[in-house]
Amino acid sequence: MYTFDYLVFIGRFQPFHLAHMQTVEIALQQSQNVILALGSAQPERNIKNPFLALEREAMILSNFSEDEQKRIHFVHIVDVYDDEKWVHQVKTLVNQITPPHAKIGLIGHFKDESSYYLKLFPEWTMVELESLKSSLSATPVREAYYRGEIQAQAFPQGTIDFLQAFQKNPIYQELQNKYVLNDKSNLK
Repeated sequence: MYTFDYLVFIGRFQPFHLAHMQTVEIALQQSQNVILALGSAQPERNIKNPFLALEREAMILSNFSEDEQKRIHFVHIVDVYDDEKWVHQVKTLVNQITPPHAKIGLIGHFKDESSYYLKLFPEWTMVELESLKSSLSATPVREAYYRGEIQAQAFPQGTIDFLQAFQKNPIYQELQNKYVLNDKSNLK
């Protein structure tokens, strides 16, 4: 029925938007399970990475049915600025939740030069997607969020609910103040 036992989707999901959701939906059609490798999972917040890994898990899962949620798994990838060490970390964490001999694939699209990491897993079959949702990027919607806007057309309902609730958290105000004070190029 499925082409893969597990499809891995790597991203920061800061925040989880409609193109991310569309990718997970495609992955769920092709694979029994989907593993979301949450990048920048270290336990500190900044304007580029405002949400902790467990918050992103909750945000993402809120957009899926109970049955789909059972098929979505997470691994937390901390930033390592060495490709070899980073790839080893991703593979190790994925291998910890997949059985031996599972058919594992990698899903994503080559958005720009930052997507080179998709070529670092040659042993996993690549499911390359065309650009989804008009190349929606989290950077401009995150910038709008710091200006107090939630661009509803960019998000599934669960993310909208999460973002609205997070705006009431004092941490949001701190991050918003940092955004105003910092050079906006730090969001890239």
